[in-house]
Amino acid sequence: MSAELTKARKQISEVNSYLKQLKPLPAVNALYEAVSAILKAPLMKAERDEFGKLIEQAVYQLNNNRTLRKLYPLIIPYVAGDEKGLLEVLRELLRALQANTVEEAKDQMEGRSKRRAEGIALGLQQLEAKEFDQARKTFASLCREFPNDAELRAEIAEIYIQAEMFQDAFGFLDEALSLSPDQLRLYNRIGIVLRKLGQFELGEKYFMRAVNYAKDDPNLYFNLGRLYIDWERWDKTEKAAKLALKLDPEFVQAQKMLSFALNKQGKGA
Repeated sequence: MSAELTKARKQISEVNSYLKQLKPLPAVNALYEAVSAILKAPLMKAERDEFGKLIEQAVYQLNNNRTLRKLYPLIIPYVAGDEKGLLEVLRELLRALQANTVEEAKDQMEGRSKRRAEGIALGLQQLEAKEFDQARKTFASLCREFPNDAELRAEIAEIYIQAEMFQDAFGFLDEALSLSPDQLRLYNRIGIVLRKLGQFELGEKYFMRAVNYAKDDPNLYFNLGRLYIDWERWDKTEKAAKLALKLDPEFVQAQKMLSFALNKQGKGA
């Protein structure tokens, strides 16, 4: 038996396995590909009879599967020897299942988007009512439901920043960066949060990490300079301002920062 027919036999045997896993689309696709291969192959009578029985059994399994019947209530007809007719039916069935899969995915996305928005709204409402512990629980639960959503964590962090709950904001920004370490704006936000918390060394470390992704961004060095100002590290403020100006000589705020740092060091403007 050729490799193609061996593969076709295996695919037919997989039909029932997929159905038991509640996966009707892969089940139908497996039979479709098997029948396609069988039609292309020259078969001896014994092989034709064998495959006829295997296909008949697979079609029976499809017709008696409740999950598939809900999605496609029509009976799949099959008579041994009419594999071409079966192939057309299976092709139509695949189209119907694929359309249903797309619709299900759309509904799931819309449902997830709705739950996400409702969770954020509830947490914000709880914060405004000063129910801080409840808000924390709401946001934590939401993040567990969306474990890979960096943007969600950044959005929650922004809510906490507006509420001046910087320690809470830091936790969500840190998680967001773990999921999406190339997002420069998150480094800027976490730098601001750590500056507000007075955690200057940690803030500096995050800015240094950001340099790996945006070493040519003058705003990055300017924000680093803001941290150094609060830290009263005037030499580092000077260096950060110069780096920003090297990238953007017309950066007015960086020019003011440099003058301020020079004055603090007694170097004059």
